[in-house]
Amino acid sequence: MKRTVILSTLTILAIAGTTVSASAFGDRDGRKGPRIEFSTLDTNGDGQLTEAEMQAHATARFNEADTNGDGSLSAEELAARADSQKAERMARRIAKMIEKRDTNGDGVLSQEELQPHDRGDMFAKLDTNEDGMISQEEFDAAKGKFGKRKGGRDHN
Repeated sequence: MKRTVILSTLTILAIAGTTVSASAFGDRDGRKGPRIEFSTLDTNGDGQLTEAEMQAHATARFNEADTNGDGSLSAEELAARADSQKAERMARRIAKMIEKRDTNGDGVLSQEELQPHDRGDMFAKLDTNEDGMISQEEFDAAKGKFGKRKGGRDHN
């Protein structure tokens, strides 16, 4: 029993340590994490990274995630860290979208500003038989093409 608890704890810590340190280096298995700049890791500014600098950064990231300061990461702390990273990425995407589409500069997006710039072209591409309407078959065909272009995922 005691051995099982110890092994389980070590496994959780290993996974948590890998998750926190892997997320520091960005893209992992197609998922985006925070981007860490070399200059952030190179704390003494000598243009070289030492193992100590890398470990110090990993320790700092671990301590940020360890909100109760007990020296280990619970499932809740890991989930909260992931949720906050998702929220930060979403906020950056939203800010970029507003910056790109806010044509009148008021800081918000109207329905007109959210419309695709090539709205007419898009409709024409979907209306393959050129009858001025999009049938279920035309819609499904376009959806299939879109899914292939986006890595084969089904978009409903």
